[in-house]
Parts: sequence; C-alpha cells; structure tokens
Amino acid sequence: MTSEGGELRAAVIGVGYLGRFHAQKWATLPQCRLVAVADPGDARHAVAAELGVEAVADWRELIGRVDAVSIATPTPLHHSIALGCLEEGIHVLVEKPITTTVAEARDLIRSAAARGRVLQVGHLERFNSAVLALEGLVTSPRFIDSARLAPFRSRGTDVSVVLDLMIHDIDLIQSIVRSPLVDVDAIGASVFSDELDIANARLRFASGCVANVTASRVSLKVERKLRLFEDEAYLSLDLQQKVLTVIRKGATPSAGDLPQVAIDERSYEQGDALRAEIAAFAASIRGGQPPVVGGSEGLAALETATRIATLVSGARH
Repeated sequence: MTSEGGELRAAVIGVGYLGRFHAQKWATLPQCRLVAVADPGDARHAVAAELGVEAVADWRELIGRVDAVSIATPTPLHHSIALGCLEEGIHVLVEKPITTTVAEARDLIRSAAARGRVLQVGHLERFNSAVLALEGLVTSPRFIDSARLAPFRSRGTDVSVVLDLMIHDIDLIQSIVRSPLVDVDAIGASVFSDELDIANARLRFASGCVANVTASRVSLKVERKLRLFEDEAYLSLDLQQKVLTVIRKGATPSAGDLPQVAIDERSYEQGDALRAEIAAFAASIRGGQPPVVGGSEGLAALETATRIATLVSGARH
C-alpha cells in the first residue's frame, strides 16, 4: 500500500524528544513523504511547522492517509496504537521496548502477520556502525560483558532501567549469541524514581556463553561498552565513540613470557543510525523482506528484560 508513483506516505505518532527526530529523518528519505505528525500535546505544532507538514491531535486522523508510521509515544501506549494501526493496514515501526508486556507483544506480532504488514522494533544499536563492523568477526562467544551508564533524567522513568536502557544490550547480546537463554540471575535498586534505576543481570545460554549485563541511569558518566571474549580473541566495542578493538592471539609465539598478540583498533563514522533504521523499515515495506529487527526479536528482548525485572522485584520484596 503506497500512494501513486510508489511514494511511501508516512507519519510519526508521538513527537516528544525522540519522535521529533523520527519526523526529521522521515522528511529526508527519498521516495517517502512525511504527511503529518500526531500528538495530543502542543509539541506537534512546532514539529509540524519545522517540517512543513500537518499536525493532528489524534492518530486516528491518519487512517487512510498514510502507509507507514513511527510510534514514539510513552511505552504504555505502544500496544493500543500499534495494534490500531496494524488493523487498519498500516506498517508500524515502534520504538523499543515493543510493548510493556509479553502478551501485548505477541498480540502485535499476530496482527502484523495476519495482515501482511511490516512490524519493526526500534532497537537502534543494531544500526550502530561499530556493531555492524562485528559481522563475521565473532564465531563462538564464551563471555560477554556490557555496561550502559547514564546520568539521571526524568524522561524514560515511566519504565524501569531494564526496559529503558538494558534492553538495548539484551537485544544485541541475543542477536550475537543466537542460542536459547537457559538461566538468569539479577539484582537491582531504585534510587531516584519509583522504578528500578540500576540493575545487573547474568545471562546463561544453552551454548555455554555467559553474559554480564549492567545498566544504570544514576551514573555520573555516560558509557556504552560491550566486550566479547572467545577462544584466542577479545573484542571491545565503544558504542558511543564507535570504536572497535580486536585483540587476537599472534600467529607465532613470542620469545618472552607474554604471548604475542595482534591488536586491530578501528574507528567508524558516527553515521546516522536512526535514519538508517527508518530507511531499512521503508525498504522492508517496498521489498517485502523481513525487517532487521522484527516483532519476534523485539519480543525476545522483552521476554528477557521482563524476566530480569521480575527477578529483581522478587528479591527486593
């Protein structure tokens, strides 16, 4: 379903901090036309004026007028809005986490499949240039350590730090390991909000790989790092600076006590991960191929995140 001439008509639902960026990116994509932005708040007027599009208060006003939407509303609204759009035959890119509950996520997946619509989840780190550079470099990870730290801000505190921040790394780790999760241990605490603000989880996979995952939104610094260890190799990613360091055992033994190692450090362009994510969504709609991060991947990340949050909550009460 596209307008005459193959142009993809799009809209953004929810134009707060992140939704505004979605609208800006849609406006730059070839063969796409940003028709409108929808938000019950006043923010819609400024974004619409900036981009020269229509502003509507109710997303239902978009029905019949658009082929695809980005949904960047607060997480508790994801399910009802995404389901409504899918039922009207609209392709959906929904920000992470896909929904607040596993049952809601499964509901969206069923609806998208029944109507042949694309359902993509906004796990932005999949489009990080340093992450893309990992392709083909990791064969059988044994241990993964991730840290995602940020200062406190009120935005995002409608959900726990597990759903706000840690879910990025959960998705990355599960996409790298590609093995069933068999055991989870977790701990965490609320510091400034009513939800978890810091959490640590240990994930054990059927392959034998173990991942240690830490997320905090009460840190004094910003850090987004992922470290992977496998036999005879260590890979370190700075997801913020876009630096990938690969350390491998040398081909020949050294004369001293220390083994010879080959160190390859590469920096990548900052790029525009959000634009790449939206462009990939549009390409899936046009080409009929599965999205890079489909509903099932969004569900898998949510299932693990929910399991972690439940464990931490149980340990605290």
